[in-house]
Amino acid sequence: MPLIPEEPQIHESAQGPRATPASGRTAPTPRPVPGPRPAAPSRPGRPGPLRPTPPAQRTPRDAAPANPGPSGPAAPAAAASPQIQLIPASAEGALDAAEEAVDLLLDSGRAPGDVLVLTTGAQHPWAEHELSFGEASYWAQHDAGDDVFYADAAVAARAATRPVVVVAVNGGPASAAATALPLAHSRAGALLIVCGDPQQINSVLGAGV
Repeated sequence: MPLIPEEPQIHESAQGPRATPASGRTAPTPRPVPGPRPAAPSRPGRPGPLRPTPPAQRTPRDAAPANPGPSGPAAPAAAASPQIQLIPASAEGALDAAEEAVDLLLDSGRAPGDVLVLTTGAQHPWAEHELSFGEASYWAQHDAGDDVFYADAAVAARAATRPVVVVAVNGGPASAAATALPLAHSRAGALLIVCGDPQQINSVLGAGV
């Protein structure tokens, strides 16, 4: 079922566009995963310390343990599909919209290492800068997993799963979005945010992403 974007409402106290949840899904920004996280260096152009991650909700001690049943091991639970949010943007503005979405995620308490940003067109400036030192150094930062990582969607198959994946549909070949969105969906553990033309994105998402 196609996603119908809503007109984003901009307030003076808010930063960036408002993410529009996919039709039929309730898509608030998930809270951070449990456990303490080491402080990560600020991303280029955004100095200052990041907000600390709030503690995760604990399970009550008196919660009843699951009963595996008398016969054989319990069947594995089905993997949860990530929530999808659409942020309408032109190809020229998709990268800026993705950056603002990342800022909102970090401001809400999401750890930098939870976020992967993919681009279908021009590389993010951070990725271009880091790749100038060689791919080994670039991918070593991905493997460290302690900061937001930016990558071209064409090489996203090499990226590991992260709780949040943000896709900027900022141009590229006509088939770029059709290839990038299913791959991004498979890499998103909890939330997939797509910034781009709603009609183009709906045509892919409606095809069974």
